[in-house]
Amino acid sequence: MRIGGIPVDRLAERVGSTPFFAYDRALVTARVAALRAVLPPDLRLGYAVKANPMPALVQHLSGLVDAFDVASAGEMRTALDTTIPAEHISFAGPGKTDAELSQAVAAGVLVEVESENEARRIVATGERLGITPRIAVRVNPDFSVKGSGMRMGGGPQQFGVDAERVPALFKELSDVDILGLHIFAGSQCLRADVLCEAQRQTADLAVRLAESAPVPIRYLNLGGGFGIPYSDRDEPLDPRPIGANLADVLARTIRPNLPSATVHIELGRYLVGESGFYVTRVVDRKESRGKVFLVVDGGMHHQLAASGNLGQVIRRNYPLAVGTPGGPVERVTVVGSLCTPLDLLGDDVLLPRADVGDLIVVYQAGAYGLTASPTNFLSHPAPVETLI
Repeated sequence: MRIGGIPVDRLAERVGSTPFFAYDRALVTARVAALRAVLPPDLRLGYAVKANPMPALVQHLSGLVDAFDVASAGEMRTALDTTIPAEHISFAGPGKTDAELSQAVAAGVLVEVESENEARRIVATGERLGITPRIAVRVNPDFSVKGSGMRMGGGPQQFGVDAERVPALFKELSDVDILGLHIFAGSQCLRADVLCEAQRQTADLAVRLAESAPVPIRYLNLGGGFGIPYSDRDEPLDPRPIGANLADVLARTIRPNLPSATVHIELGRYLVGESGFYVTRVVDRKESRGKVFLVVDGGMHHQLAASGNLGQVIRRNYPLAVGTPGGPVERVTVVGSLCTPLDLLGDDVLLPRADVGDLIVVYQAGAYGLTASPTNFLSHPAPVETLI
């Protein structure tokens, strides 16, 4: 097995320890290029840094995408260290502190306002600093994306301003530079037809809300939500009909009604998720009442999603492989090194025989891996991350 063209056992020697995350930059580059080939050329592509904020990876992406979206001051600092200009960085997420708002306004970053209270605080921040804040209103739409892994729109939400309240907020805002709207309804969707319908509804909502805006809309973020397959039951998303639909939405709805708008989509896991691998080593092999357990030196404290404890309703195994296969196939359960039965990486899976010292590789580990996991749980050391 190779990662980035390097045999995985040699890569483990290069890294110096297990477990570790490895991200293949060639896969990231190829994914962005394949997506660009089907998207309308005047549509801007943004990367949601929360998916994977590893600085080297973000630096690599700065040469491939048009914009970054961040969700904390820490991510903002990482983004500002790249070649992406500050005016092409947006800051979303509920619960921004006054200190974070000050940093964003001082940097010239676009703040995506999540509530009326946050809007008032950013106005006060601008007055204190003597800088006009650049803002967009994040909208909680009046629809949701059915079939998405996480719904982030429709009904009561901590994200965004309810669509019906946006006109009143527009009237209240002053002393800020209102660029436009960010409307995002759900994530991890594998159905192109569902995403296309959400994009059409999003465009229609943006046009309606623009009628109450005090200035022409210059920025419209349609969100993303493109999913990746995590098990053999999942069908990979075909982006071609989505690209065709976006071209139609731009031509029929957005351009005639919002001619000044720069239109963005914002993707995270779709750009980087399949480029990542979590590599861990077998430290024990045991049998218990007829069942074989492979105990590895990693686990859910590094890769929570693979353990099934990050939003899965029904737990399904991520793809797994033995780094140096060669033995007969057997049925095993791969568990981590933590003192909890939740630390499960592969339940009753078929793998070539692995013994103590062999490497186990977890695929689809490029997004929501290390930084989405309880790294300090039981005080094990943090894994290395490397970009190949």
